[in-house]
Amino acid sequence: MKIVNSIKTIKVRDKNSRVIRRKGRTYVINKINPRYKARQG
Repeated sequence: MKIVNSIKTIKVRDKNSRVIRRKGRTYVINKINPRYKARQG
């Protein structure tokens, strides 16, 4: 999982990416292609 400053750049890379907020952190989760997992905060 990458820790990134900008969540938007990772979300745009793949259409299956979803942005989810958990415990004050923002995650990008992609079930089809897990290498796009990232978090911010």
